[in-house]
Amino acid sequence: MLVFYKPNIDYLTENAVNPDKRRYSVVGEAERHFIDLDVYGDGALILLPKYWREAVGKIGEDSLRKHGIAPWHIQLASYQLTEAFKAKDAQRILRISADLGHYIADAHVPLHTTRNYNGQFSNQDGIHGFWESRLPELFAGDYDVWNGSAEYQENIANAIWNVVRESHACLDSVFLFEKELSKNFKQDKKYSYELRNNVLTRSYSHDFAEKYHQMLDRQVERRMRAAIKMVGDMWYTCWVNAGQPDLSDLKNALDPTQGEESPNWLKRLFPARPEPED
Repeated sequence: MLVFYKPNIDYLTENAVNPDKRRYSVVGEAERHFIDLDVYGDGALILLPKYWREAVGKIGEDSLRKHGIAPWHIQLASYQLTEAFKAKDAQRILRISADLGHYIADAHVPLHTTRNYNGQFSNQDGIHGFWESRLPELFAGDYDVWNGSAEYQENIANAIWNVVRESHACLDSVFLFEKELSKNFKQDKKYSYELRNNVLTRSYSHDFAEKYHQMLDRQVERRMRAAIKMVGDMWYTCWVNAGQPDLSDLKNALDPTQGEESPNWLKRLFPARPEPED
C-alpha cells in the first residue's frame, strides 16, 4: 500500500479537511462528525444497534441524523473504500481515504460524543476548541504517535463502536478537570491574547493549558495516537477486504488538479450544529 499512499501524502494531508469544508454547504454532512450518546440515556452503547438498518428500524432515520451518525457513516465509508480498491480507482481511493480518516479522527474526540459538545450546558464554553486545538497546538511537539504496523480489523462495526465507547469514557475527565482548574484561576490568568492572522484573539493561557494537560495525563496524545492507528487499520482492512489489489500501477494515476473540494452553492444551505473552527 505504501507505494501508492506515500507519493500521494500531500493530497491526503490537504484534503483531509474537506468534510469540515462541506459541513455548512452540503446537506447531510454535519451529522457524520459526531454522535450525541447522552441523548439516548445511560445505556446508549448497549441499546443502540451497531448497524444502520437496524438502528433506523428501532429509532427512525430523522432522530438518528439529528443526534449524529458518525459510527454508522464510518462503516459506510469503509465499504465505499473497499469498493474503490476493487475498482482500482485512484481518485476515489484517495478521496474516500481522506474523508474516512477525518471521520475516524473525529470519533476519537470525547466531545464529539455528547450533546454538550462545547460546554454550552455546563458553563464551559470553548472547551471543544481548547481540547481539540489549543492543547495539540501547544504540546503536540512532544507527542509520541508512532504505532507500528497496521492491523486487520475482523469486524469494522465493533472496532468503530469501541472507539466511540473509549472516547465517551473520557468525557468525565474532560469536563471535571477543566471546572476544577478554573476555580483556581482568575479570568485574566485563564486566558491570554495572541495575534492570529493579524487578528487579536483570546485563547486559553499557556499556564492554564499546561496544568490542564497535566491533569488529563496526556489524554489528547493518547486519543490522537489511537486515531492514527485506527486510520491505518481501516485503510489496510479495506484493502484486504478488496482482495489486496496491486496498487503499484496507480501511484502516478492521480491528476492533482482533480478531486479538490469547492463550495457548491447550488446545494441547499441548512442549519448545522456549530463547531469551533480554531
